[in-house]
Amino acid sequence: MFAPFLVMILISLSGGDGLSYADFSGAVNNLTAANYSHVTNTIPVIKYFWNSIIVSGLTTLGQIFVSTLAGYAFARIPFKGRNFVFFLILMTMFIPPQVNIIPLFFLMRELHLVDSYPALILPGIFGGFGIFLMRQHFLSFPKELEEAAIIDGCGRFKMFLKIVCPLALPAIATLAIFTFITSWNSFIWPLIITNSENMRTLPLGLALFKGSYREIINWGELLSCATICTIPTIIVFILGKKYIMNDMMKGGIKG
Repeated sequence: MFAPFLVMILISLSGGDGLSYADFSGAVNNLTAANYSHVTNTIPVIKYFWNSIIVSGLTTLGQIFVSTLAGYAFARIPFKGRNFVFFLILMTMFIPPQVNIIPLFFLMRELHLVDSYPALILPGIFGGFGIFLMRQHFLSFPKELEEAAIIDGCGRFKMFLKIVCPLALPAIATLAIFTFITSWNSFIWPLIITNSENMRTLPLGLALFKGSYREIINWGELLSCATICTIPTIIVFILGKKYIMNDMMKGGIKG
């Protein structure tokens, strides 16, 4: 599992293009950061990186906000047509994302949001998977905790913030990791909705960087871009791993 990442890092730190060497050890004899320096001087990698951080971070926060509130409402608050609305939300999970690209683009154009952060962020905030995940997690909560809070005079929203959300941290962390990685690796939507270089995200910049070389590809520089693109997702997973494991253990005990 770690071998491809190790090879990617070693080639990105190699003095040449890495894959042109007959013996792989010759590619890593002289490790240097020259590839990273040349890449940052050739394309605005830092700008692409911060665009991805902004888009992925805000998308993750928005997805958590919407999914936790909606999931809790579908799990605990009775209202007319609740099951039917939830069924419609589940049906959206069966629609391939590519089908929505054209109507979504026209919608963003009518709202004058093309080539902007809102156009990159808003479509990722609303998703059936997040609502379904949080609803299933909230259904497992003992109602006695909520009833005790209501008896103590705690309102619905305060109870949600003070009791429900802290107990749902494993599920929230799992949703945050999935959302962040999906948004970070998104390519087709940023490619369609952005026009200027200032709005490009890192995966899009990486693809354009590779295309700029045409027949000649410097693998050392290309994999240095890939390394920069991979590191944030690894960090996010490491930070949330504890919560994911707790959620899996909790589910296993219940099973």
